Amino acid sequence: MAQRGRAAVAPSDMAVARGRYAAILAGIALFGMGVATYLTYVKLSGGTPVCGPLGGCETVQESQYSTVLGIPVSLFGLGYSLAVLGTLIAWWRTGDRRALIGTYLLGLVGLMVAAYLVYLQLVVIQAVCTWCMAFDASVVVGFIAAIVTYRRTATA
Repeated sequence: MAQRGRAAVAPSDMAVARGRYAAILAGIALFGMGVATYLTYVKLSGGTPVCGPLGGCETVQESQYSTVLGIPVSLFGLGYSLAVLGTLIAWWRTGDRRALIGTYLLGLVGLMVAAYLVYLQLVVIQAVCTWCMAFDASVVVGFIAAIVTYRRTATA
């Protein structure tokens, strides 16, 4: 049986493919989780993020936009990464594509939030945090990877 010009994939091959895609998506989520953890630690400890020669991280981290209701934005990012990782693990273990759709939907919301946060950095705060941009990039790459994964792991 073929779908869009591709031959049908045996169930065992599908499990291997699912594992590979899940590992890639999990790696992206873990990267984002690492960045968000670092930024949360720095914010809660009152420190200044190491930003390198570009600067701007401290300006973004100290702005009024770095918290929502007293909660660091980076802590929301950490929660986001954990939620994405949870849906990926559920999909990897069960093969239930609804969990993969959950990953996609989280990515869609994350994409909108990331776009807003980048807007704040560029237009309102007028400073760029490389750590924040790295996290935002992980959201964008993760969203695209979720779409690709959903399409490539479709069964007949």
